[in-house]
Amino acid sequence: MNLTLVAILFLGAIGLFFAIILYLAARRFKVFEDACIDDIEDALPGANCGGCGFTGCRNFAEECVRSKQFEKLLCPVGGLETMVKVAAILGKETIPADPTIAVLRCNGTCSHRPKTSIFDGAISCAVASATYSGDTDCSFGCLGLTDCVNACKFDALVMNPETGLPEVVEDKCTSCGACVKACPKNLFEIHKKGHESGRIYVACMNKDKGAVAKKACEAACIGCGKCEKVCESNAITITNNLAYIDANACNLCRKCVEICPSGAIMEVVMK
Repeated sequence: MNLTLVAILFLGAIGLFFAIILYLAARRFKVFEDACIDDIEDALPGANCGGCGFTGCRNFAEECVRSKQFEKLLCPVGGLETMVKVAAILGKETIPADPTIAVLRCNGTCSHRPKTSIFDGAISCAVASATYSGDTDCSFGCLGLTDCVNACKFDALVMNPETGLPEVVEDKCTSCGACVKACPKNLFEIHKKGHESGRIYVACMNKDKGAVAKKACEAACIGCGKCEKVCESNAITITNNLAYIDANACNLCRKCVEICPSGAIMEVVMK
């Protein structure tokens, strides 16, 4: 027999042998995906923003199928309407969740916090925060270099030229958390949006002592503790010279807003 033919047959036999091995292995370790995953992914907005806590809509859809605690899952972009569709696909019930929104915990406007230096570098909060403390005497406040605005996929953040601060557009914010991740100063938080009563929060992250904080920014929290004393629901705590309001415990009595000497506590009234 021709030596070339023998070689071809031999190599063909080896190839066939390994093909059978691979086929059997594929059958043995085949991963069966629930068909609901595709249906749920189709029902999602497809933003892949990560606001749900997962890397993308596909991963979120897989978790919806896997999870036994469906009520803890939420697509912030699609909201309740989308979660109702997802629940219907899975034959489950969804519990309406309170709508949330991003808030900026800084009220260091140009008038409250005058500039004491000029930054001449890359227009980036991340770069600026890594190289110096800021262009004012407050090293905790907003740098105003638009990292959060650029990170927002829904045009829900705009810079106010008069205040020098980013502003959240109420009807566009999906509370996806992109601004939270983008801000190197950790000034953004996701809060309950509130209904008719609105929401109350401390718009300051300055942890310096009262006199130092007040000198750097007129609207800084000075950690005086007056708000904590008048709070009827024990929703306010003072840590590191800074007040914090627990939105889940707050009953929106507004006494803290009235008594705050520096105006650091912000009140948003829903219309």
